[in-house]
Amino acid sequence: MKVGLYFGSFNPIHIGHLIIANTIVEATKLTEVWFVVSPQNPFKPRKSLLHEFDRLDLVRLAIGDNYHLRASDIEFSLPKPSYTVDTLAHLYDKYPQHQFSLIMGEDNLVHFHKWKNSGQILEHHDLIVYPRPGIGEVGEMKNHPRVQYVKAPLLEISATYIRDQIKNGHSVQYLLPDAVVDRIRGSKFYH
Repeated sequence: MKVGLYFGSFNPIHIGHLIIANTIVEATKLTEVWFVVSPQNPFKPRKSLLHEFDRLDLVRLAIGDNYHLRASDIEFSLPKPSYTVDTLAHLYDKYPQHQFSLIMGEDNLVHFHKWKNSGQILEHHDLIVYPRPGIGEVGEMKNHPRVQYVKAPLLEISATYIRDQIKNGHSVQYLLPDAVVDRIRGSKFYH
């Protein structure tokens, strides 16, 4: 099976994430897109993160019954902070029958060379890249044979903005799936 791995904090997952994942599964030969919920992104401070099991639960609620999308807790049992190259090695051991590609925004492609063992990642995995607003020149990575661009809507939806809206008692309707809004309200997340 061809699986696209969409790594992120998903703090919280929002419609932008879902639109991108759905667009990519429709525009490529991927069978599924797995939302890999990161317990701690090496580039983000831990204090701003909702507990990983709560974020995983929100991803599952957001996906609903879409059989092309899946929530993954694969990084929860790995050393923290988690690095993509280590997660890929673990996934290969656990699912040798699958072919994994990485899904990332163009903003991450700009800094991909800074990732731990980025060359090793490119030797074995394709990068599926979606456009991001305001990104300048990406450089030679754009033409790398392992990099595939997918035309997707340019969405400027920020999880930080959503968290601020919730904290300030403002509506986040239409930014999050209804089931996610209900869980956030019911559990008083981000207040």
